[in-house]
Amino acid sequence: MMDILEYRHTPFSTRLTDNIEIIKKIYNDSADIRSRSFPLAGNTDAFLLFIDGMINEQLLDLHVLAPLLQARADPDKIDFSYISSIVAASQLVIAASFDELLRSISNGSVALLVDGLPFGITVSLPGWQQRSIEEPAAESIIRGPREGFTETLSVNTSMLRRKIKDPALKLSSFQVGRYTKTEIMLAHIDGIANHDLVEEVTSRIGKIDIDGVLESGYIEGLIEDNPYSPFPQIQITERPDVVSAALLEGKIAILLDGTPFCLIAPTTFFSMLQSPEDYYQRFMISSFIRWLRFLFLLISLLLPSLYVAVLTFHQEMVPTSLLLSIAKSREEIPFPALVEALLMEVSFEALREAGVRLPKQVGSAVSIVGALVIGQAATSAGLVSSPMVMVVAITGIASFLLPQYSAGIAIRVLRFPIMFLSGMFGLLGLMLGLLTIIVHLCSLRSLGVPYLQPLAPMKWSEMLDTFIRGPIWGMRKRPSLTGRKNTIRQAPFNRPEQGEEGAPS
Repeated sequence: MMDILEYRHTPFSTRLTDNIEIIKKIYNDSADIRSRSFPLAGNTDAFLLFIDGMINEQLLDLHVLAPLLQARADPDKIDFSYISSIVAASQLVIAASFDELLRSISNGSVALLVDGLPFGITVSLPGWQQRSIEEPAAESIIRGPREGFTETLSVNTSMLRRKIKDPALKLSSFQVGRYTKTEIMLAHIDGIANHDLVEEVTSRIGKIDIDGVLESGYIEGLIEDNPYSPFPQIQITERPDVVSAALLEGKIAILLDGTPFCLIAPTTFFSMLQSPEDYYQRFMISSFIRWLRFLFLLISLLLPSLYVAVLTFHQEMVPTSLLLSIAKSREEIPFPALVEALLMEVSFEALREAGVRLPKQVGSAVSIVGALVIGQAATSAGLVSSPMVMVVAITGIASFLLPQYSAGIAIRVLRFPIMFLSGMFGLLGLMLGLLTIIVHLCSLRSLGVPYLQPLAPMKWSEMLDTFIRGPIWGMRKRPSLTGRKNTIRQAPFNRPEQGEEGAPS
């Protein structure tokens, strides 16, 4: 007995009954399949097939079924040209195989089979429910666009087209997943993106052979350079303005049907510390906020480890008055500093995850109130000291300053091994852990681009948008990707001098 995969590759027959029999075998035991047989032009048998809830049935009745029932023509003259002339729909496509026909039906098309025609005809009439455009909850900003991607791929690509109106914006389509047939769009700007980079991403996506792709995380894990690294090598965003800015820098965007999260590659470590709002505010304010992010990145990664190392091995580094205060708060604590730090850090991370997973109405209250209650109760019970509660609270606040959630998770994970090293070897262990992370970052690549570029390797021309955010009129060159030389982003900007016409006197 033939299975479904074999039926898909069966060629169409000129006899409608044979084609209908194959269709029924393929969609056997499928309760959501709708079909109808009717006479086309009064004298030719025809067959309609679609999935309930996937199409707009009002448009089907008005623009497809009614014209076909009312048409009058000789059976010899009924072909694709005749049908396309009477059906009031913009997208009519010939399906040369059952596989193409089934793929179109799953994407919200109506299949039309006509007796005597050795092919199928698909009419695109998508009508499923979809979410409206909203501001991304995880990337909220004060100044800037308020729109974010949705789960509908066509809506997302149209939002990109609204941002970048030049036809140089190219969108290449792929289908990945044996069963899900997930549609993927690869976006780049022709003339800006490196051709070798586009071919590399295309090659990696083309080699994916998996049962299904349900979210962009599947693609991220299958095409990244080092899957064992805790650091994300592909940027994730829900914002069309972020994707547009990345495309204008020569990067590539990967959009998937069914998810609002878009992938941007290649990316660097410094991209993970940049917010879209940096480019919408004055450059001095944005630079100051970036310094805060770098400072609190180090605090989030090293502060608990530094506290453990100093209290365990290097008490002489602490001023005497402060050391006496800490010793007094720890005189009844039964655990060493390392165990105390681990206890509080694990509790704080558990509360943070609980706040994320719980309903929005109670999630934030549980995480905040829970942290206060547990911290106070642990201090009163003599399990942890007050300075440790303060250290953990400052570390938690510092981790919230990272704009990229995936980068924040990496820092939270790396905090624990450095804490163990500090508890065993003191500041020597802390420096060993920090140097290991730096060496790993220097060896990491994102689609061939060094992860610490432009710091390592050093590229002075691109340093204007790393630790600081230079003025827009000063950033004339795009970042170089995959060894390509910089290209000019904008013409020289001649700022008016004091006293000139149009300048403040």
